[in-house]
Amino acid sequence: MTQEERLRYLIEALLAEDARYRDVVVPGVEEERWRLLRSLMNIRPARPIGAEFLRVQDDYLRARTAERGVVDADTLPATADPRLVLWRGDITTLRIDAIVNAANSQMEGCWEPCHDCIDNCIHTYAGVELRLRCHDIMERQGRPEPTGRAQITPGYNLPARYVLHTVGPIIHARVSERDRELLASCYARCLELAGENGCRAVAFCAISTGVFRFPREEAAGIAVRTVRETLDRGCGVARVVFNVFTAEDEAIYRRLLG
Repeated sequence: MTQEERLRYLIEALLAEDARYRDVVVPGVEEERWRLLRSLMNIRPARPIGAEFLRVQDDYLRARTAERGVVDADTLPATADPRLVLWRGDITTLRIDAIVNAANSQMEGCWEPCHDCIDNCIHTYAGVELRLRCHDIMERQGRPEPTGRAQITPGYNLPARYVLHTVGPIIHARVSERDRELLASCYARCLELAGENGCRAVAFCAISTGVFRFPREEAAGIAVRTVRETLDRGCGVARVVFNVFTAEDEAIYRRLLG
């Protein structure tokens, strides 16, 4: 199959799953067809799907990521601390042992079609298997994921081997000391869980600083301090990438990292 044939196959398969989609018109422009596929994946419930769909999906997503350009974390230059790296880019294109996802307490990804949050992007480029795995974890757990902890899953179609899912604190008014403790716990627990699973390199997003509203500068300070302290204790991880997406965040981390 060509990429175009894979794209059409996947769209048609997802549309056929639900009678409510029978009047959906498939767009004529390829990028709009991709947005339709992504939307259908984003809103698809965590239910089994056939092996042929997964085979085609995996081929399509891996080829699409290759076209976007995969970045090998080993090639990124370190900061003054040789254990720490600052990188501005798309975490879903990073080849590394594990990337961190800023999840919500339901742990099944973002359900808003084509939302630009990291949770949505990671689930999109990993494929529908990731939501299925997260659903299984939550079914066994029997309750929402507590703030400040972490879960690990395969990366599926991402260049990263694993995804570490952590729920950061949500800021409603002022930042409390408990909020700070919980954010620090997200970073520490992700590193500990990564080490327990044989990961030597981990990439962090800026946990809680998006829709969860933790102030960016304070969150970055907690992140850098906690990562250094956890590495000093010997968690098994040797290298940490602080992944940022905006110039503002890059400037904040560059000041902190020297």
